[in-house]
Amino acid sequence: MADIILPDIETYLAGFAPARDPVLEEMERRAAKEDIPIVGPLVGAVLFQLATLRNARRIFELGSAIGYSTIWLARAAGADAEIHYSDGSEDNARRARGYFERAGVASRIRVHVGDALTALADTPGEFDLLFNDVDKEGYPAVLEAAPARLKRGGLFLTDNTLWKGRVIHPESAADCGVATFNERLKQSRAFACVSILPVRDGVTVCVRV
Repeated sequence: MADIILPDIETYLAGFAPARDPVLEEMERRAAKEDIPIVGPLVGAVLFQLATLRNARRIFELGSAIGYSTIWLARAAGADAEIHYSDGSEDNARRARGYFERAGVASRIRVHVGDALTALADTPGEFDLLFNDVDKEGYPAVLEAAPARLKRGGLFLTDNTLWKGRVIHPESAADCGVATFNERLKQSRAFACVSILPVRDGVTVCVRV
C-alpha cells in the first residue's frame, strides 16, 4: 500500500489500536500471511464505534472476505441483531462461519455466498447500516443501490476510498471505480457525508437523509 499517512504517524496510530481477542488476532495473522484483504483493527474499531452510536441492529455488509469486519459489526450490534455477510467465495464463507462460531456471534449472522448486490436485492427490508467493501470496480453500482435500502438516518460506510492513492490518477478499472464512486457520492442528494477519513486506506462515512 502506498503511504497514505506518514509512516511514523501510521506507527503512532497503531499504538492506539484496541485490544483484540485471540480470534481476531488469528484472523489478522492469517490475512497477513495469505494476503487476504481485511480492514484491520483501527478501521474495525471505527466500524464498532459508528454501529454502536447509530444503535444499528440490522446491518448488511457487501464484501466480507473471511468475516473480520463482520465480527466487529456483530459485536457492536448485540445479541438481538441481524447481520448479513456476503462474499463471492465459498471458501471465504466456510472460514468465516468457523470464526463466527468461535467469536460467539454466529447466531446473529446470515451468510450469503455469491454476488453481494444480488444478495442485497434478495434480502427484503431496510437496514440501519450498510458497509461497502466489494471489488472496487463495483463501487458505483453499490452507491446506486444503497439509498433505497437504508433507513433515514442510516449509515453508509465505505472502505478503501483513498485506494492506495490511486484515486488521484486512476488507471485500472478498480481505480476508476473508486474515483467515480467518490465523485458521484459528493454530488448525491441522498447522503450527508463527512470527508474521507484518512484511516488506513480511507473510510467514507455517510448518513441517509
